[in-house]
Amino acid sequence: MTQPRTADAIEPFHAIELSQLAQKMRAAGAPVIHMEFGQPSEGAPAGAVAAAQQVLSSGDMLGYWESAALRERISRHYRAAYGVDVAPRRIVLTCGASPALVLALLTGFRAGSRVMTARPGYVAYRNSLRALEMTPIEIACGANDRFQIAARHIREAAPAPDGLIVASPANPTGTIIPPHELAEIAAACRERGVRIISDEIYHRLSYGIETQSILNHDDDAFVINSFSKYYGMPGWRLGWVICPEALVDAARARAGNLFLSPPALSQHAALAAFDCEPELDARVDVYRRNRERLLATLADLGITDIAPSDGAFYVYASIAHLTDDSMAFCKRLLADTALATAPGIDFDPVNGHRFIRFSYALSAELVEEACRRLTDWFRSGAGGDVRGPA
Repeated sequence: MTQPRTADAIEPFHAIELSQLAQKMRAAGAPVIHMEFGQPSEGAPAGAVAAAQQVLSSGDMLGYWESAALRERISRHYRAAYGVDVAPRRIVLTCGASPALVLALLTGFRAGSRVMTARPGYVAYRNSLRALEMTPIEIACGANDRFQIAARHIREAAPAPDGLIVASPANPTGTIIPPHELAEIAAACRERGVRIISDEIYHRLSYGIETQSILNHDDDAFVINSFSKYYGMPGWRLGWVICPEALVDAARARAGNLFLSPPALSQHAALAAFDCEPELDARVDVYRRNRERLLATLADLGITDIAPSDGAFYVYASIAHLTDDSMAFCKRLLADTALATAPGIDFDPVNGHRFIRFSYALSAELVEEACRRLTDWFRSGAGGDVRGPA
């Protein structure tokens, strides 16, 4: 009998289904507010757009290309932001963080590898592992763990995993691993021979706790990042992976065969985006106020069991007192209020049916309106017990 493949267990991204329903509602005239995806609503900063327009006007053929200037600029960013030296050759530009994750997994591991992740965690971690015939080892991380992997999880694992994917700030929770714990995680991985992939896509989006790079503690880790979050460029599809020195050539061989190169136009725009920090930092200030407004509204509505929202632009909240079916809850909320959110089942297939994720990467006006709709919905009684199919 043919053995089932790990890849056959890949699950759908349920937030996409909700987003498609929301798009149909918008096309029919509904005033939809999108809080289901983690994408900034403002778009690329002005300097990045201007640089792209200049390149287009120049008639550049924009062929296959990897910008040496952009890799150098990213290297200087790591020196300035984290005090670590990253040779530009170790930086491989990719079509966003998703291919960067695939590239890191293919370069650092082989089929059958066991890779630890936190649960709740980003849906693509476990599904990318399965697609590559690897095994996700999901560790239940609740309030006692601040919804994050801890060093003890690595030290207590029997047997030790081959790898660890760590994210700080994390999706869906926004929780940050404090520097001392990140150092302990790196130490535990060294002790047990565990290779680290650090997803740092939400760096520069934090509200009080310092974010360190894993490179401050482990120079042989893979680091994933992109221009989609802080830089507001998700549709430009551009990211990078920092590779261990010994695996750079292997990563480049895989990248060239699988992905060729990222969009040339996006690389020109991204180089300019590094000079747009005042505009981008002003957006982070808006997110900070949005976070405070949303948390206050949820508390007023009795939703107080919430993961520590230290960074990123998410609130991951328990709605266990309201439902045992987060997908049905999100569908009902969307139908009644035109407010699109993400069900917890995307991030936690075991306990996520009792959680919901809000993204507040929106204008202050849209978050204010979202809070008003939530309040009206709950006070009307519609936000009560929602169980079973919508």
